[in-house]
Amino acid sequence: MKKLQTLFAAAVCGAIFSIAASASAQVGQQGYGTVLRVSGLASYSLGDNNWHPLLAGKTLPVGSLVRTGDGGTVDIVLGQSVRMPQAAGQPDRISYAPDSPVRGLIGYTPSVQQNVIRLTSNTTLGIDKLTVTDTGADTVSDTELNLKQGKIFASVKKLSGASQYLIKLPNGIAGVRGTTFSISADGFISCLESTGGGVVLSVVGTDGSTKTFLVAPGQFLDPATGQPAALSPEALRALQGLFAAIQTSYYQLVDFSYDHSLNYTSPTLGAH
Repeated sequence: MKKLQTLFAAAVCGAIFSIAASASAQVGQQGYGTVLRVSGLASYSLGDNNWHPLLAGKTLPVGSLVRTGDGGTVDIVLGQSVRMPQAAGQPDRISYAPDSPVRGLIGYTPSVQQNVIRLTSNTTLGIDKLTVTDTGADTVSDTELNLKQGKIFASVKKLSGASQYLIKLPNGIAGVRGTTFSISADGFISCLESTGGGVVLSVVGTDGSTKTFLVAPGQFLDPATGQPAALSPEALRALQGLFAAIQTSYYQLVDFSYDHSLNYTSPTLGAH
């Protein structure tokens, strides 16, 4: 992996990212992943191989692993810790909406200036690195995720020149800047929009050779074919709908047990 990262840095960062050698002498603040939504089966580990049920509102430090089961999805904001609203004076009890297995919708709207990811079913993702540095003139972030299996959708904000956002794969590594895209552990990529040129992927083949691809906005890449191609209109509409859903509001579910009433928001109808 070290050799792969070196190749990626030489072939990708130098040609496309042009990351500054040193952004600031300041020490970056540790970032976190804040869980906004959990649907179906999902759990997390703090790197000790002990797995716990995952609920919305959970803050995940660097070194955490998140995995989903059949039908499970998880939405996470990456960056500085997000202040989640609480029901004043009421116990923080998560309830189920009757029409969905959604656990813990949060009263929070992800901003277009935040990095949001969605894990699909049967996915395992590690948060390897997440730092945020305020230089005074700009904000520099350094994000490294480890997609061990499955598939994620990611909305990455426009990054400063000294920032980086990398996703490690079992046989490669990808980098983005200001991009909405999906990526699978096998390297299959769909790119919807980008202010940074698209998604750059570097993979090691079975023969040990390294290949680098650029997936531009409106394209997808199947590493088995090795040639980016245009997304169909149906695929584009599906991606647009999914990323619109990721950027919508999440509402907290609280069981007000003192009067036995149940407040919930339908994730499908949007009704209270």
